[in-house]
Amino acid sequence: MIYSIIVFIHVISAILSIGPFFVLLPMLKKMRTTENHHALEAYVGTFSTAIRIVKHAGHVLVTTGLLAMWLGGWNLMTSWIVMTFAVMISSIVFLASAFKPTIRTFNTPEFDQQQFINKLVKSVWIYIVLLSIMLWFMVAKPTLW
Repeated sequence: MIYSIIVFIHVISAILSIGPFFVLLPMLKKMRTTENHHALEAYVGTFSTAIRIVKHAGHVLVTTGLLAMWLGGWNLMTSWIVMTFAVMISSIVFLASAFKPTIRTFNTPEFDQQQFINKLVKSVWIYIVLLSIMLWFMVAKPTLW
C-alpha cells in the first residue's frame, strides 16, 4: 500500500516537473508579439513561477523515486536507473543554468525581447527533451547492459 502511494506521488510530481513547460510554449508566442511592458512583466512573472513549481516538483520526484526504488527492491546499478540518474543530473544542471540567468536579464540594459524569448524557447524545448528521455527510462525500464 505504501509503495503504491509513493509511486502515485512520484507520477504526479513527474507531471508537475514537465507539464508547466507545455503551458509556457503558447505563452512564449504571445511574449514574442507583445509591445506592452506590463504584459511582458506578467508573462515573465508567470514563467518564473512555473520554473519554481518545476523545481519543487523535482525535489518530490527525486525523493519519491528513491523511496520507490528502495521499497521496490531495485538495484541502484540497474542500467535504466543509472541512466535516469545521469539524465536527471543533466536536467538539474541545465535547469539551474538555462532559465535563471536569462530571466535576470529582463529589465536590464542588455535586455533584447526577441533574443530573450528565443533563449527561453530553446531552453524549454531542451528541458522537455531531457525530461522525456528520463520519463522513457522510468516507464520502459530498458536493459542497456
